[in-house]
Amino acid sequence: EDLDKIMQWSETWLLSFNKSKCASVPLVTPRSEVVDPKYHLRGSDLKAEPIKLSNCEKDIGVHIDNHLSFDKHITACANKANRTMGLIRRTFSTLNDKIFPLLFKALVRPALEYAAPVWNPYQRRHIDMLEDVQRRATKVLPGYGDLDYPVRLKKLKLPTLLYRRARGDMIEVFKMLSGKYDPDLPQILKLVELPHLTRGNSKKLKHQFSKLDLRKYFFTLRVAEMWNDL
Repeated sequence: EDLDKIMQWSETWLLSFNKSKCASVPLVTPRSEVVDPKYHLRGSDLKAEPIKLSNCEKDIGVHIDNHLSFDKHITACANKANRTMGLIRRTFSTLNDKIFPLLFKALVRPALEYAAPVWNPYQRRHIDMLEDVQRRATKVLPGYGDLDYPVRLKKLKLPTLLYRRARGDMIEVFKMLSGKYDPDLPQILKLVELPHLTRGNSKKLKHQFSKLDLRKYFFTLRVAEMWNDL
């Protein structure tokens, strides 16, 4: 029914969809069998065209896979940042602690953080993959190669990428709870309902328990939907 409404809207406003670029991505657990739901786009001519089944699609620069692991997207982010860092090393004959932070924050870090609240990784291998980009980059400075990673970051006044993603998540949560976004968007955060709050504040979140990672981190897809609406 939703697809029929979309097609009706497109015909009313004469904005036709490119049906070849439409795809269906069913969300499943890694051990589940993917079943093609056989969705169709049906126009006023009643000619139905099937939507292709896909395991991963790129939407506004973010690869969303059917397991919500974001493995392809995180790998692409790390590779792009490494290529940019290699270009910087080849372009600048010398780097110091004044120039490097500016270049890294302007050219490399954005590739590692674009839309991070949508795909913020929870697996250690993905977290390390992203952090290794900054870990290797900070070694290119003369005299920094033998220093420990925390020491290099302190001297360059750079936080870890893990910290910045956590900070970004907190900013997004604050915006959602403070009504900074469209109030018509679905409320994806649940507050604790208490008759009287004697401590803390009225913005305490209700922790929702889940066994499967697909459901536990399904919040990321809801944020992705809101990202698209904005």
